[in-house]
Amino acid sequence: MKAKTEKRFTKKEWSWIMYDWANSIYATNIMAAIFPTIFVSIAGDAGDIWWGYGTSIATFLVALLAPLLGAVADFKGMKKKLFTIFMLVGVVFTFLIAFVMNSWQWMLVGYIISRIGFNGANLFYDSFLTDVTTDERMDKVSSWGYAMGYIGGSTIPFVISIAMLLILGYSSPVAQKFSILITSVWWLVFSIPFLRNVEQEHYIERTRETSIGTILRNIGHTAREIFMQRGLFLFVLAYFFYIDGVGTIISISTAYGTVLGLGTVGMILALLVTQIVAMPCSILFANLAAKITARKALILAIITYTLICVVGFYMGFSLEPHQAAYEDVARDYTASVMESAPEDATQLAAYEDLGAALEKAVREDKADTLDGIAEDERYAVLSQAQRESVLTAARQLNAQHRGEIENLQRAVSFSTILFWAMAIMVGTVQGGIQAVSRSYFGKLIPKDRSNEFFGFFDIFGKFASVLGPFLYSLIGTWTGRSSFGVLALIALFLVGLVIMIAGKKDLEALDRA
Repeated sequence: MKAKTEKRFTKKEWSWIMYDWANSIYATNIMAAIFPTIFVSIAGDAGDIWWGYGTSIATFLVALLAPLLGAVADFKGMKKKLFTIFMLVGVVFTFLIAFVMNSWQWMLVGYIISRIGFNGANLFYDSFLTDVTTDERMDKVSSWGYAMGYIGGSTIPFVISIAMLLILGYSSPVAQKFSILITSVWWLVFSIPFLRNVEQEHYIERTRETSIGTILRNIGHTAREIFMQRGLFLFVLAYFFYIDGVGTIISISTAYGTVLGLGTVGMILALLVTQIVAMPCSILFANLAAKITARKALILAIITYTLICVVGFYMGFSLEPHQAAYEDVARDYTASVMESAPEDATQLAAYEDLGAALEKAVREDKADTLDGIAEDERYAVLSQAQRESVLTAARQLNAQHRGEIENLQRAVSFSTILFWAMAIMVGTVQGGIQAVSRSYFGKLIPKDRSNEFFGFFDIFGKFASVLGPFLYSLIGTWTGRSSFGVLALIALFLVGLVIMIAGKKDLEALDRA
């Protein structure tokens, strides 16, 4: 009977797990899928630049303050208070974004502050793992957190938000506000179990001598302790490299697919499949870690990500030559269209737009839609002769370059299949590698100073998202092919893999300590 009880999650464990269910909607709706596109559409051409600045500011501030916040939170009674403050800041400012959507500047301010709340609360949430469970159950509890996040916050409210946008229209203010408001309400409501049932079990007693100087000395001591313990330092170093690769793949996947000309709807569906696959695989990964050790499970995940990079490289490498061949003939088409361009500014804008729309239809092998596109009311400003001029050029493009078009379409179809394969592969290890990394670190550190140590862990995780995107962009620019940028990411996983393998003795010794 006792063994059966031990297999079940305690109320504290379930409450901790449910916070991942609560806050994952923010990562999906606000950080990744919906709000960025809304913001860019309102902010205009420089929207993506301002979005990048806002994200960098929020991430940098939390990463910079993480050790200090962690050191303060380790004192008795402080962790829960700081978690609650940051969580409420995130919820409230997410809610307020919905009421300032007439100003992209205020939307950006709301996003930055809500992102600080989200990241800050996660710092304390991660460190609470040592308070709610034992070392033996840590892998399982951590993995179930990610699993519930994927299937709950990252799927259910996300699908509801997408449905509202599809029904009312993506530009509908009501649908856009709904996708933001459901985020804050979902986040707050499902945080209640955590607020009610999770408490700080491990802490440092506060004394009269406790001061800012004491806190800063504790931070310095923690930093020295990480660097002095060879096994702990090796793991954090390996984590820095391989988690950078993981984060980069998450952040560039849709951009990479868009550059390759893959369908937006198909990519969104593939990423949704990633979320669904990640749920059971996160749990299975925890069971695997229990059987073969966390270190070996992480090694397996790193190898899988290396293979994902290889597939991603070939996905682009096989498609890019056909893209280049078609782009050459498309440039000739554009040049021929512009020979008959009208001088009137209004007509010229409609003329260019029609030419681009017809070329897109030809490129996607939808030549049967050319006449319908040309008759669209958006081009009513153009004369019949002007429309016919562009139509003739599009028909010639389709007839004279069937070989390039068919080759491109076959390559796109093949790359789309590879993108789906990548999405499934990522789903099998994405949640597992993050969950087991979190729990593995939690087992290696002193429990009464978990927040302080997780503060440094958070620094490595946040600043790790710099090297991968830089490598991808640098190599892609240097070679002129994005696929080689993806190939360069293998270096990050290989460095992490070598450290995890070469440090076997020190890592296993620390794990047993």
